[in-house]
Amino acid sequence: MQNKKILYWSITVALAGFLFGFDTVVISGADLPLQELWQRGELFHGFVVMASALWGTVAGALLGGIPTDRLGRKTTLIWIGIFYTISALGSAMVSDPWLFAAFRFIGGVGVGVSTIAAPAYISEIAPAADRGKLVATYQFNIVFGILVAFLSNYLLSGIEEGAWRWMIGVEAIPAIIYTVMVMGVPRSPRWLLTKGGQPEEARRVLELINPGVDADALLREISLDNSEADHRETIFHPRYRFPLMLAFLLAFFNQFSGINAFLYYAPRIFETAGLEKSSALLSSVGIGVVNLAFTLLGLSLIDRFGRRQLMYIGSVGYIVSLSMVALAFGLGWQGWYVPLFLFVFIAAHAIGQGTVIWVFLSEIFPNHLRASGTSFGTSVHWILAAAIPSAVPILFTTIGTSTVFACFAFMMVLQLVFVWRMMPETKGVPLEDLGDLLYPPTKL
Repeated sequence: MQNKKILYWSITVALAGFLFGFDTVVISGADLPLQELWQRGELFHGFVVMASALWGTVAGALLGGIPTDRLGRKTTLIWIGIFYTISALGSAMVSDPWLFAAFRFIGGVGVGVSTIAAPAYISEIAPAADRGKLVATYQFNIVFGILVAFLSNYLLSGIEEGAWRWMIGVEAIPAIIYTVMVMGVPRSPRWLLTKGGQPEEARRVLELINPGVDADALLREISLDNSEADHRETIFHPRYRFPLMLAFLLAFFNQFSGINAFLYYAPRIFETAGLEKSSALLSSVGIGVVNLAFTLLGLSLIDRFGRRQLMYIGSVGYIVSLSMVALAFGLGWQGWYVPLFLFVFIAAHAIGQGTVIWVFLSEIFPNHLRASGTSFGTSVHWILAAAIPSAVPILFTTIGTSTVFACFAFMMVLQLVFVWRMMPETKGVPLEDLGDLLYPPTKL
């Protein structure tokens, strides 16, 4: 990376991903204590207490394209930090399950909007050759946040009374730090030109991003792409049917791998496999370490191997690991079998879907529809991310843990077919040139 400023700005914005990962997983440490505190049954616990943040994420993903376009990427990112701070402090202090759910919902809104605004911002400031790894820093921060949340839960679990409050409330510290840091990044030059109506400011930012490059020529290219676009059209125009289908299927398969269901209930799954409570929490930390290590590997390979090749690797890893987990639960294998297979599962996710999804969604729509297109993909992702973990406690007790993991394994066979038959390669292609690949005029 030649331009250190782009790297710094990308990492700063990607810290929204750290809060995303931390917020999503921190609830796993409070799962059983909250169920004992508010004894309202499995359905209430799954859909209200545990999944309240995920329902907020759905709302943020559905509506997040609006502020991302109207207020701008940077302003939206600042509000995300504020939402995270309010959510962490509020949910840690209340004693009523409905108030707890309301504050968790606010944090979820921040997560949902961040999956639109952060990848969009980074993709719009990144050079084409480095776009994959820079946008993937968002995913790296997600898994780093997951690791820190698992570790934090383990370290705070020894508090005798109200440990869950500390587990959840500690998120306010990184949320405040992120909010202050993101105030220092420039606004996206593509947003300034296509939505903000500030070409001179766009030129100034482009000169910061690309020193030595003809900023006027790049401005003309972006302006030409913008002028040729019909700003009355939406992502549901027939021309964008193919990228819309790609966004839907990528997000669909991401969640039907079972990744969020596993992350939310990791300690419970490990205890079901026969581990003691402390060992289950420690195994969750191990999952975070594996996730981080293989995300780093995916980040280093995504602009060399490409998005498609990483999806192939991840799909095969999913199929093998999930099948073995299903077999282990089905045959009653105890001990470290299940954690071992789940380590393979998390590695497959990290190097495949985990690294690819936010990069790919931020690339496949044109500049004037990037926020709404990304919003569509993330909405599919988060609706399923809310529905599947919400149903997991019931599914585990009705059809059984083995059957649940077998279903996830089958869905990953279908994902492998999707990558083989449909998914295009986007590595190294400038954003303004991807239209020739994904939505050429001849497809009208």
